[in-house]
Amino acid sequence: MTQKTPRRRRLRKEVRQAELLDAAAQIFREKGYDEASTAEIAERAGVVEGTIYRYFASKRDLLVKVVEQAYEEVIADFEVQLHGISGTWNRLRYMIWRHLKTIEDDPALAKLVTYEIKVDPDYRTMRVFQLNRAYTRRTVEIIEQAIRSGEFVADVPIPIIRDMIYGCIDHHTWSYVRGEGTFDLNTTADYITHLIYRGLAAHSSPEEGSVLARIEERLARIEARFGTTA
Repeated sequence: MTQKTPRRRRLRKEVRQAELLDAAAQIFREKGYDEASTAEIAERAGVVEGTIYRYFASKRDLLVKVVEQAYEEVIADFEVQLHGISGTWNRLRYMIWRHLKTIEDDPALAKLVTYEIKVDPDYRTMRVFQLNRAYTRRTVEIIEQAIRSGEFVADVPIPIIRDMIYGCIDHHTWSYVRGEGTFDLNTTADYITHLIYRGLAAHSSPEEGSVLARIEERLARIEARFGTTA
């Protein structure tokens, strides 16, 4: 009996932490970090405000933990999805598409990461920074493998390639994250993959012959739906 008590306490603690994180994630997405309050988070979780401080040091700590949890979930999904994808083009395209999809599905969280987490003076010392590195590491590994096999040239620094991919995505989706625009997920993924692959390929890829046709087809559908701007 005495052996089960600590375990039950740990389980209750884990459940309570999960409930508080879920409530915090909802409030942060709805109101942003500055406008969110621990009182609202506690009310959403069905507890008194003081309960939060039994599990988290501050509202800031709650935000960081929410972002860490989001990273962990996506990284775990990478492992599952990439296992069934072969070929540099396809694997690279999946990683680019997945990052765009994450932004499309959850622009509020992307905004919190950009405007609250990454601007923190202590960002590089935080666990969330290491999770971000693990997040982009999957893309880096695909590029490294292609270089080793001779599929990609080896004269472009990998950090530059990584920054071109993620910097391009972040810049392209910036207006969307701010609630001021939109983007086409699949066409954008095709374009970025095409540019990166063509820029690094030592030889032509069998997938390249069809990618421009796919892009043109999607653009034609978009124009047919919304009309051209010409």
